Amino acid sequence: MSTSSDPSTPLTARAHGSALRGRGWLNTGGAELDLEALRGKIVLLDFWTFCCVNCLHVLDELRPLEEKWAQELVVIGVHSPKFEFEKDPEALAANIERYEVSHPVIDDPELETWTEYGARAWPTLMVLDTHGRIAGNLSGEGHAANLDRLVEQLVAEGEADGSLRRGPAPTVLAERSPQTLRFPSKLTLLPDGRLVVSDAGQHRLVVFENDGVTVDAAIGTGRRGHADGDEETAQFAEPNGVLALPREVADEVGYDLLVVDTAGHRLRGVKVGQDRLLRSRTATEVTTVAGSGEQWMQGAPLPRGEGDARTFALSTPWDLTWSHVLNRAVIAMAGVHQLWTFDPVAGTLMVLAGTTQEGLVDGPAVTSWWAQPSGLDELPDGRIVVADSETSAVRVLDPRSMQVTTLVGEGLFDFGHVDGPASTARLQHPLAVTALPDGRIAVSDTYNGAIRLVEEAPAEGERATTGGIAALSGVVAVPDRSGGGTTADGGPGAAGTQGAGANGAGGTDGPAGAEGAPTAEAHVVTVATDLDEPSDAIVGPPVDGIGQLIVVESGTHRITWVPVAKAAERMIDKGAQRSERPVTDVGPGPLTVRVLFTPPPGHKLDDSLGPSTQVTVSTTPSAMLTAGDGVDTALERTLELDPAYTEGVLHVSARAASCDADPTIEFPACHMHQQDWGVPIRIVEGGPTELDLSLLA
Repeated sequence: MSTSSDPSTPLTARAHGSALRGRGWLNTGGAELDLEALRGKIVLLDFWTFCCVNCLHVLDELRPLEEKWAQELVVIGVHSPKFEFEKDPEALAANIERYEVSHPVIDDPELETWTEYGARAWPTLMVLDTHGRIAGNLSGEGHAANLDRLVEQLVAEGEADGSLRRGPAPTVLAERSPQTLRFPSKLTLLPDGRLVVSDAGQHRLVVFENDGVTVDAAIGTGRRGHADGDEETAQFAEPNGVLALPREVADEVGYDLLVVDTAGHRLRGVKVGQDRLLRSRTATEVTTVAGSGEQWMQGAPLPRGEGDARTFALSTPWDLTWSHVLNRAVIAMAGVHQLWTFDPVAGTLMVLAGTTQEGLVDGPAVTSWWAQPSGLDELPDGRIVVADSETSAVRVLDPRSMQVTTLVGEGLFDFGHVDGPASTARLQHPLAVTALPDGRIAVSDTYNGAIRLVEEAPAEGERATTGGIAALSGVVAVPDRSGGGTTADGGPGAAGTQGAGANGAGGTDGPAGAEGAPTAEAHVVTVATDLDEPSDAIVGPPVDGIGQLIVVESGTHRITWVPVAKAAERMIDKGAQRSERPVTDVGPGPLTVRVLFTPPPGHKLDDSLGPSTQVTVSTTPSAMLTAGDGVDTALERTLELDPAYTEGVLHVSARAASCDADPTIEFPACHMHQQDWGVPIRIVEGGPTELDLSLLA
């Protein structure tokens, strides 16, 4: 399919958009839309999936464009799911509400429209002119300015030939009435026993009495935005992780909680008001302690533990925990696939782990790859356990050795609900991990609707048996937790790059001992099912001697108590799965891969600080690629594939920097464009020997 956003391209050379096919429509009042009925409008197709943090970034980028071009532009979301859970129409409808999607969405569970338009990555954007012809093809995020210029150009074209038809988009949105919680996300416990829940769907925090039912306070106006102040004037944007600071730290900095203001790309400090005997209640105060409010993009500075934390750009922080080893908070920086730290006393940020590449790579923290880390907790021995959601993995960072290992998980496209040894166990997009007092890890296995237990090193003889996992009934107190998604779905997977899990290297498995005896490995069981998107949990007091977890059940807008009893442990095997995407056939000979990139109008490639482009290529399995892998600056690469492999995944990560081309501009604006692709390929005789991937075309 030929696409171009170059205004010099003859209009007749633009290919017509294919029909929009899927299971049904949302946000249209039941009406089905088609491109013929939308002639005269500029149409932007946003290929997305609700698990993908980069897709969520694009939703925010599109909001101002939808407002500016409300009479000329129709945005249509094409929901093309990655995980099995995302194929559920009720889950899709709920997440459209959760993320306040305000345009029509077509449900494309079988990837029909995805395939017709040749999409290869989440997110992908296609722009159609007033005649239904494709005028632009963009992958990844950060294209708001490019899109604005392209829409302006297409509006001018439509006015010139009389084809432009102005009017509101055909969107029908349901009314939203306030409720106690709407899509809550995370929770923490204050020293006085009150529970604080991040009410992400209503952009606020809700403080409950220790019964988890009686509301003590609501902090925030309930409207998306950013404002510091008291509980009635403060504003958040999809807050998620909440962390009660250690008492001595809270006393020194003057606030009780750290909150990740996720869509606001900030950290907020919250002093929580409380009642006092015979005196008036103390005031609640919300302040911004880190983040400029801008989203971090490639090319922006990364913090090194110096400077004012409020001057740095963050990227969709999702959760927090306190590290007693580091004496600072650890942040799951989901939007940039890293872990950062924040020192509340010094007011400084620092990168702790990750390269910003998305994937599953263990080893030294500085070279590790992560994939949308979304849940954190501190284990009793001081290590940090992480829910790495897009790889459906549970991983551990040791802050003493600065080494990363994977307990459970294989890679970006492997998931399922399978209990047993970690090498074969599977999760599905977990969003939280909870360190239990006995050393085990409770996993909020979000897309499986389950609570799973991971035991790192069971005693000999207890492996692969439910009897080997001790019950939580010995818990006798409520510990203070503070004391304890361009998706790059194209980074290397574990199977071919670093051997976590079954391959043994860098994970909890190791080679067989000298006698040939198997080495003990982590073990997984299920303790609760039929939950609706569990997204966090803390340990609660036992009831009748049975341990409890207090769980945020996001999909049903509540917190609930889940018993963690030995009798509840189950071994479930619903099968391992891989993300279903159309396979691209390629020939057995040399394969030429081209990343298509045309600087946006008024921009040029920027090489003022070095090469303006960078392309990284790998495959899963890694042995499939015999030549052409690694990093280079050329946008075209010739690959040699091992004929012993008939199928695999080709991973391509591309970056290109462009700046204002006008030499009279004293301080030209520059931008880094980035996208990663994970393309399933199949080797067939006579298949194509070229593969084009559009970064901006």
